[in-house]
Amino acid sequence: MSTMDKPLISAQALRALLRRGHRLVVLDASFDLGDPAAGERLYREAHVPGARYVHLDRDLVGAKSGANGRHPLPTREAFAVTAGRLGITPETPVVVYDRQQGAYAARAWWMLRWLGHDEVAVLDGGWSAWQAAGGQSDSAVPTVDLAPPYPQASPLVAAIDAAGMAAQLGRVRLVDARAPERFRGEIEPLDKEPGHIPGATNRFFQDNLAADGRFKPADQLRAELEPLAPEPAGQVVHYCGSGVTACHNVLAMAIAGLGIGMLYPGSWSEWSADSARPIAKG
Repeated sequence: MSTMDKPLISAQALRALLRRGHRLVVLDASFDLGDPAAGERLYREAHVPGARYVHLDRDLVGAKSGANGRHPLPTREAFAVTAGRLGITPETPVVVYDRQQGAYAARAWWMLRWLGHDEVAVLDGGWSAWQAAGGQSDSAVPTVDLAPPYPQASPLVAAIDAAGMAAQLGRVRLVDARAPERFRGEIEPLDKEPGHIPGATNRFFQDNLAADGRFKPADQLRAELEPLAPEPAGQVVHYCGSGVTACHNVLAMAIAGLGIGMLYPGSWSEWSADSARPIAKG
């Protein structure tokens, strides 16, 4: 039986599970694109007691070719080894949080679902919600009981590659999670070309959040996201700059009860790296 309401868990519910001694793995996925060491540094200063740290570049990203985006997925086999190193088995409930409004926690959530792991939730509001709820903090790095590589299982989420994207242009609904000015092509601080994939609609991932940093209620998210999510949900493809914050929109749709849709992991950083691919602006 599930110990968590998925895909979100409140700070109060997580505190209750930990107080009752439930065996679960808590992952701190805090990260800063501008300072890749910052997340781990903050983790070592204070984290949810017993939490293990997952580093975006080391743990949630595969080999970069220069043409496959800034944060390409590792192979499922490689990530299965990472999950085992974190002590995650098919029977392990997992809670993921970060200090960046869920952007990196959502990526870890999606990747565990990609492995076929169902029992995973994101801490609603992240570290700030944990502190506001009176949650304890610790600076000790826990000793982890290593597990074997996560066994092969059917993915619970779907991904599409660049060739699939090119073939499906005009046939699927595209949702871009970047800030509006990047979507419109007015600025591009990170990737080769400004703009967006033709036909995409913009849904800035931070629009999924209320003023307190937690996700908006499911009914509100559904009202806002339903126009972007025609039936069936699998016809919606989510992307962003590099396949990270797009996972936030995937999570928001799951919270809203609108299904999961597909992730384009290479996202704009991969798409724009090839001058033969069409781009749009405005």
